[in-house]
Amino acid sequence: MKCVLDSTVFFTDYPVNGECYTTPSAVEELVDLKSKCRYGQLTDAGLTVRSPSAQELARVKETARISGDLPVISGTDCDLLALAGELGATIFTDDFAIQNVAATMGISVQPLRQRAAKKRVWKYRCTGCGRYFKTDGECPVCGSNIKRKLK
Repeated sequence: MKCVLDSTVFFTDYPVNGECYTTPSAVEELVDLKSKCRYGQLTDAGLTVRSPSAQELARVKETARISGDLPVISGTDCDLLALAGELGATIFTDDFAIQNVAATMGISVQPLRQRAAKKRVWKYRCTGCGRYFKTDGECPVCGSNIKRKLK
């Protein structure tokens, strides 16, 4: 089985088997000794560090925009999702935003220590006048904040 590892895997002792991948941006998040040691162990066992294609990365960002997760998903999250989509791999993560975008894209997810996230669809609603918008920010009608809410 092919798997793409989020940085969470390196902070835990979660067992992984098969053909494992991660991204350079996920490796940059490893700052403590335990995660660096775990990274070294997995590298010795065959972990491959690889960047996703620009085309797949654009597809992830568009999907995250449609699902409403783009404001909360990081560049590393996008890289991991793009690599998983490119390789047809399962992504190992506890991040709910990653899980939501993965579900929208049809990418399988393996939660590590938490329950699996339910798929969510987000809307953006003004806290002042209650109007709905496509993105967060400031309401052009009343000037209040636009917040992300469940659909």
